[in-house]
Amino acid sequence: MYVQLALWVYFLYGFGPVAPLLRDEFHVSRTLTSLHGTAFAAGGVFGGAVLPMLTRRLGRHRLIWGGLGLVCLAAIGMFAAHHIALTLACALLGSLGGSMAVNAINAAITDHHGTAAPAAISEANAAAAGVGVIAPLIVGATFAAGWGWRSGLVLVVLPVLAVAWYARTAAVRPPEPARPNGAHAPHRPLPRTFPLALASLFATGSIEICLTLWGSDVLRDHAHVSAGVATAAVSTLIAGMVLGRLLGSRLVLLFRPTRTLLAALAVTLAGFALFWVATQAALAMAGLVVAGLGMGLHYPLGIGLALAHSDGQPDLAAARASFAVGIAFAVAPFALGALADRVGPHSAFLLVPAFALLSALAIARLDRLTLAPRAG
Repeated sequence: MYVQLALWVYFLYGFGPVAPLLRDEFHVSRTLTSLHGTAFAAGGVFGGAVLPMLTRRLGRHRLIWGGLGLVCLAAIGMFAAHHIALTLACALLGSLGGSMAVNAINAAITDHHGTAAPAAISEANAAAAGVGVIAPLIVGATFAAGWGWRSGLVLVVLPVLAVAWYARTAAVRPPEPARPNGAHAPHRPLPRTFPLALASLFATGSIEICLTLWGSDVLRDHAHVSAGVATAAVSTLIAGMVLGRLLGSRLVLLFRPTRTLLAALAVTLAGFALFWVATQAALAMAGLVVAGLGMGLHYPLGIGLALAHSDGQPDLAAARASFAVGIAFAVAPFALGALADRVGPHSAFLLVPAFALLSALAIARLDRLTLAPRAG
């Protein structure tokens, strides 16, 4: 399941920093280019809507591999697409597949690890982000070499095929949802603390998509680096996320997830401040590393809290979480792109601390209402 998650993350982080390249290629505005984030959001929201039904009909095993199959089709489509309408369609398809796979994976990890699920989810996302580090490097390298960014993105198909072959021959399958007495139990209302976890997921998802999708544009505009270097430099953000998740998988065993997430938000803001004020590439990339340290814990802790506050319904909670993340992917990059067309990308990036404040308020309220379950 860790490897399956990593394959989706390669596609996600490989495509993230190419938005400025698409803007240059198609000669369109940042607002129009940011619709790729909206397409990713639409796929995630639709995936979340159909996930409970698909889980009941297909099971997690087929759902995960079907989702990764759609990711491969999206990568192949991106390779052949040279019109913005086609790249938007491929972003939608890839996001739908990724939503199907990642939500089934998170629910399966939760069932498999029980009370240690927040640590396991953080560890899984650390492994995935480790693969995600190389995605912008490969995409940036193929672009700089004259092969185009599409060549780096489509490489994801080969490991998906290899891992699918191994899983089939070794008969590796994820745990399936429990079916009491052979039937599907009706969904119960989710606890009143659950919306607070969703609010935080929306805010932290907005931070992540803004920095991965438009961070390279700020590097080009404010730190004056080349397009190829700026695209590859997003790997510094992801490298920080890998380290943050590795540390976080241990910290969450010692401290309450809510308090750990609040500390992570503070680290993210410190790194963002350095990135935002820096006019030299090295300082700006150092800021991305520090921001990544905090960001690395945002999603794993957020989804872990959502699943922990699901009243024993992880598949339903994972589906609802897709809506929060999907809306973030729709609203945040479009708002930032539209604002950047008016005031420039550097000033527009002040939306990031606003999203961090929203997440902090939601998590502080959740911390006061209830003690989050300890992992371990």
